[in-house]
Amino acid sequence: MFTIMEAKDEKLNILLVDDDKFLVDMYCMKFAASGCNPHACLSVDDALQVLRDGFNPHAIIFDVVMPEHDGFYLLKTLGEENLGKGAVRIALTNESDDATKSKMIELGADRVIIKASMIPSEVVDAVKKEVERRKA
Repeated sequence: MFTIMEAKDEKLNILLVDDDKFLVDMYCMKFAASGCNPHACLSVDDALQVLRDGFNPHAIIFDVVMPEHDGFYLLKTLGEENLGKGAVRIALTNESDDATKSKMIELGADRVIIKASMIPSEVVDAVKKEVERRKA
């Protein structure tokens, strides 16, 4: 269960959405170690429910290919339901073709990171930089 962070709290709220439990757990540890407040979801449905329940993330990091609903569905639903408003949206995927990247950006992703191109600590740094850029 998560705790809705108060505005006075300095920690960045990070919503991680990936069906790979090992990856989600590892990224949660990395984000927590860097001073963030990560929340993990193993499905798009779980992530949408967490957002509907009031979790206010600074960043939503999601995989593109997942069972049931994919990253495209997540982005569409975020827009349709006005969820995660103001959050940086980053696709963290191994889908590296230009068509997938273009579609992600079209649907509202701020950035697409190819999992194999960065080590986890670089992903954490990239997410923090995107959040800072958004705040500026």
